[in-house]
Amino acid sequence: MWQFIRALLSAALLNFLSACGVRDDVVVLHMAHTLDTGHTVHKAMLRLGERLEHYSGGSMRVALYPGGQLGNERELIELLQIGSLAMTKVSASPLEGFVPEMQVFNIPYVFRDKDHYQQVLDSQLGQQLLDAPLPVRLKGLGYYDAGSRSFYTVNRPVREPADLNGLKIRVQESQTALRMVGALGGAATPIAWGELYTALQQGVVDGAENNPPSFYLSGHYEICKYYTLDEHTAVPDLLLIGTVAWNALNAQQQQWLQRAVDDSVAYQRQLWAADSDAALAAVEAAGVEIIRPDKRKFQQQVAAMQAGYAGTAVGELIAQIAQVGR
Repeated sequence: MWQFIRALLSAALLNFLSACGVRDDVVVLHMAHTLDTGHTVHKAMLRLGERLEHYSGGSMRVALYPGGQLGNERELIELLQIGSLAMTKVSASPLEGFVPEMQVFNIPYVFRDKDHYQQVLDSQLGQQLLDAPLPVRLKGLGYYDAGSRSFYTVNRPVREPADLNGLKIRVQESQTALRMVGALGGAATPIAWGELYTALQQGVVDGAENNPPSFYLSGHYEICKYYTLDEHTAVPDLLLIGTVAWNALNAQQQQWLQRAVDDSVAYQRQLWAADSDAALAAVEAAGVEIIRPDKRKFQQQVAAMQAGYAGTAVGELIAQIAQVGR
């Protein structure tokens, strides 16, 4: 609660400073995220700001607040909805609490491979999912690549699903992620990203799941010495703008912003592949055992979970995803 109050007060201060800016003709979009400044998402947001100033001839700019300064992802979403913050990046996982369609990204093994994943994001279906948050006062502008999520653990290596039995695994605030870990035999525990290092250190949880750059940049590899590349889900990051902020822009400003976002998305994808490989190499050099399991065992374990969506709206999305690229 106090963190949320702090976020509200911080956002109110930002609005005050913007209103009292030296140059009243410059539109300042306040953007926040929860990641480290070394992360590809932060670098891409810096590029977005550069391109926006370029396209707008200096009449628009971005003020960026990294590292969870204004709250966690759910709190940032809520700040967008009330118009106290313009833009943010959130994982599709916590977004499912606002937009049910986002559940599809948290269902394990819905994508055949990396190429299929990118084809879906770039397809008409991908655009449809970007538009899905509009009824809750959020507009998706683009997807940042967040790779595939895999398990990492403190003391027990996970080589097959049975090894997860009894382990407390941190997940994002997603009911689908909770069900997934449960289907694999683990005990899912939602914990805020900023609190996870301490939770791992103190034994509150036995492990977590995320992509290689996040595992590395968070320092979690200092505690968790096993990283199992089961790649159970590919959950993208969505770049969001609140409809309050979007509707305050004129058509030309909206066009400039979308072009800047598109440039930043392309740039982030280039960075991601290199950073992901570098992160794996770094954690392995630090003594983490990289485990490459037989993914078929994990797929078989969660097959019933995926089948359980048959006849639902999410089940229809799964079927549409399967048809992309066929």
